[in-house]
Amino acid sequence: MRGSMQRRLAALLMGLVWAAGLSAQSPLRVAAAADLEPVLPPILAEFEHETGIHAEATFQASAVLTTQIENGAPFDLFLSADVGYPKRLIDAGLADAAGTANSSTPVVYARGTLVLWARKDSALPAPSLELLRNPALRRLAVANPDRAPYGRAAVAALARLKLYDALKSKLVTAENIAQTAQFADSGNADAGLISLTSALTLRLSTNGRYFVIPRELYPPIEQGATIVSKTTQRAQAHKLLDYLLSAPVQAQLARSGLTPVH
Repeated sequence: MRGSMQRRLAALLMGLVWAAGLSAQSPLRVAAAADLEPVLPPILAEFEHETGIHAEATFQASAVLTTQIENGAPFDLFLSADVGYPKRLIDAGLADAAGTANSSTPVVYARGTLVLWARKDSALPAPSLELLRNPALRRLAVANPDRAPYGRAAVAALARLKLYDALKSKLVTAENIAQTAQFADSGNADAGLISLTSALTLRLSTNGRYFVIPRELYPPIEQGATIVSKTTQRAQAHKLLDYLLSAPVQAQLARSGLTPVH
């Protein structure tokens, strides 16, 4: 009887030590492009449920996150809205693609889609390429092309349509794609060139309508991932990256407005 009690006490103590170890473990820190803000939180919650690994995301423009990592910000995994910024970190020796030191190419985990969005209660016509040519369009929100890949895509599309010079003075520049959507939704702009992930959120799908910008008008928005070299949680970061590339999560990304990579 005494031996049985001792074994139960030992098992209880081992369980408490194990639980204490889990609680003491730092969360996995994810630097995530702003277009992932409507998409990533439920995926991270499901990842934690399946693996026990708690991950926390910071959402910003990809350029801002890159600068933060260059300055030593303690991120473990970088999910950019393009492949250029993670490649820059890899070339600087600050990151690698798949957990090995000689990985020189970011992992493409999804592709983005640019849309033109406007409120349903706008006096302007419904979103279309013709709306961009409408003289009644006074303010058009775009993400900063120097910081946000979707901003570069927006400028490229306007240039390809030969509308950039005409619209340049009407552009309302936001820090990232999430703020671009806010500008259009709040009325600070008549319309916005935003991500499909933003347009499909409950708020924006309720308040507005969108038009998908033809893909041939802008370079592909290939969203790349890289593991930060200084991470102390390389295995966990690699596991999250593999999770993002799994078929069920790729299908979830597709429902949220991203094009899956397979």
